[in-house]
Amino acid sequence: MDLEKRARRQGLRVIVSETIMVLAVAAMVIVLALVVSGYWINANFEVERQGMLQVHSVPTGASVEVDGDAPWFQRTNTSKILTSGEHKITLTKDGYDSWSKTINISEGLLYRLHYPRLFLRERDREEIYDATLSASATVSPNRRLILLLNNTTTWTLLNIDSDNPKPTTINIANLFSSTSLADGATNGLFVGDIISAEWDQANEHILFKVKNNTSTEWVLLDVKNPINSVNITREFAADFDNIKIFDNSADNLLSLRNGNLHKINIPSRQISAILVEGVQSYDFYESELVFSSEESISSLKLGDNTPVILKKIESPARVLVSKFYETNYIFIVEGNTLSVYQKENLEEVLTATLRFIPDKIKVGYGGEFIVMNSGSNFSTLDMESMTIHNWDTGSTNYGWIDNYMAYSVDNGVLSVYDFDGLNHRELANNVSSHFPVTITSDKWLYYFSDGKLLREWLIAR
Repeated sequence: MDLEKRARRQGLRVIVSETIMVLAVAAMVIVLALVVSGYWINANFEVERQGMLQVHSVPTGASVEVDGDAPWFQRTNTSKILTSGEHKITLTKDGYDSWSKTINISEGLLYRLHYPRLFLRERDREEIYDATLSASATVSPNRRLILLLNNTTTWTLLNIDSDNPKPTTINIANLFSSTSLADGATNGLFVGDIISAEWDQANEHILFKVKNNTSTEWVLLDVKNPINSVNITREFAADFDNIKIFDNSADNLLSLRNGNLHKINIPSRQISAILVEGVQSYDFYESELVFSSEESISSLKLGDNTPVILKKIESPARVLVSKFYETNYIFIVEGNTLSVYQKENLEEVLTATLRFIPDKIKVGYGGEFIVMNSGSNFSTLDMESMTIHNWDTGSTNYGWIDNYMAYSVDNGVLSVYDFDGLNHRELANNVSSHFPVTITSDKWLYYFSDGKLLREWLIAR
């Protein structure tokens, strides 16, 4: 009998303990779910919904301050729950300059700061290459290659992601029509004006638009195997108004001629029949085209015959497409009005009036921002916060020093800005304005000065 009672008591204790464990696990799951959703208990023991901040920096290991205080986490490359509303984030690191931004934390959402860059105050500088004969240059998307251009037909390719960059010669004598033989010229002279140079994402081809006295020609330069380069204008005996690289390896292009959009296949040297007529502006993602005509914005999946009208318009418009997180967006610029739509349901996300009519529009890295400018005036749409920032470089000599930072050169002074115009810093003097500036592998800053390609170390050695 005593054994039976003890067994019953033991069984009851097991049931009670397991029930408590189940309830404890359930409570923990509920608490974790609430924390993930942004709920937290404040200092007054009140439940409030908060957001999360994720901070990264280059270099890593910068100290983080929130609203002037150092929170329990001291270094970047981490996450922190913050109350909703505005917070000033400041990053500092010994030997480097500082970085700061005021952000707005939303309830239950993640705010990412993964692009802040701090610059070493005392940087070693060295001369890399004598570029006295070079007239201009272009940098690859991965910022590992730089092609030096001059007024001869022998150009120079440098791998700048190397301790000791070695030059490679590329002969373009038979590639461009914009060349001529001259007295004393071994390989001839390049007499064209380069209007644009677009690299493919594989960092192996450059699409050049070149203008000479009488015409414009398009050339696809294969920097890896120059013998495979193609003069597109000559190949198809056609004057194209615009050409864009359609895939990562530049095997396929999209061309616009007299308002007619075609697809060009480079390996087969074939041009398609007209895909769409009456095109004013166009862009694409994956295999779908989005374009503007006189009266509408439409889309067309390659292989389909009939475009789908997305939106009626009343004036000429420029159109761009981009993907941010997992959402596709369409950007329409009519005059100085910017409209943003989600592609799937064409829901309008934002309409804003710009301070100017943009001359150029750039989709930022990962679709995280859209930059529009006219001269030195810039407007940036930050997709993370869905806000527009207006700023001015003070100079029309500008470019992108990395994926998130712009630069300008004014009277020889090199300045850098975050993509939203914040954190303006001056880095160097006597910098050539007609050459690009770039950062490679987060450790070297390259720029041109007095005909020399110079390099500064961005990290302590």
